[in-house]
Amino acid sequence: MRKDFITNDDGQNLDETTFIENYWTDVWNSQGGPKGEIGKISTKDEYKVISPFLSQLPNGARILDGGCGLGDWTAFFTEQGYDCIGLDLSRETVAKLHGIFPNTTFKAGDIRATEFDDNSFDAYFSWGVFEHFESGMRPCIDEAFRVLKPGGRLFISVPFDNLRHALRAAGDWSEGKAAHRHDRRFYQWRLTKGELRDELSAGGFDVHKISTIHKRQGVLRSLHHEFKLNYSWFLTRGLSVALMPFMPGGVMSHMILAVAQKPNDP
Repeated sequence: MRKDFITNDDGQNLDETTFIENYWTDVWNSQGGPKGEIGKISTKDEYKVISPFLSQLPNGARILDGGCGLGDWTAFFTEQGYDCIGLDLSRETVAKLHGIFPNTTFKAGDIRATEFDDNSFDAYFSWGVFEHFESGMRPCIDEAFRVLKPGGRLFISVPFDNLRHALRAAGDWSEGKAAHRHDRRFYQWRLTKGELRDELSAGGFDVHKISTIHKRQGVLRSLHHEFKLNYSWFLTRGLSVALMPFMPGGVMSHMILAVAQKPNDP
């Protein structure tokens, strides 16, 4: 597992939970806040990976969206007839979600301590959330295990420590000093497939599948970081589309997605 850091612009020494809430509230606000854009969910990489497993869930299955962000996934599954609950640290964003999606359930809370009952969900999904706590992923995994019913499914994605990142890190002698700089603080963990499998297995889950996803985003990031091309340039976006089919997932994919299951007899 490899640590990523970000610049701490405001210089405040906030506790981790407050920092994460403030950071993601600012991110969502900078993107215009919740808009109710759920039409593209079925075309996303995550949905393509998990859809075969969704068909195995009972009718009206109870699903938790851990770290629901802008709420589109929670609203999508609610429209599909599932009893889906979106949970997020950003109280401001959750308040806005209640107005955008009045028929969908959202709660403000911490995925490390959800306050839901034991064995109360048929499935749990979380896209790019478990990695943001410096103490590691285990508190998130342990809580997911607790709230899932025996046989319940867990779907999570985390940043992929792909070959490109490994090569960059090998040549970056300053990276190890990042944690001690006052203007930087921990942002996320980046994992290999094997490390994600080990984390979930140690938490009691049976891991059925780990897939690379978001290859085009990984290509875009490479064009930006290695070749200094602006994300918004037409050239950059055109190159990412043209190059993506020729790039191995293990080199360029930005995220990995795991499908795991709580044993029926834990």
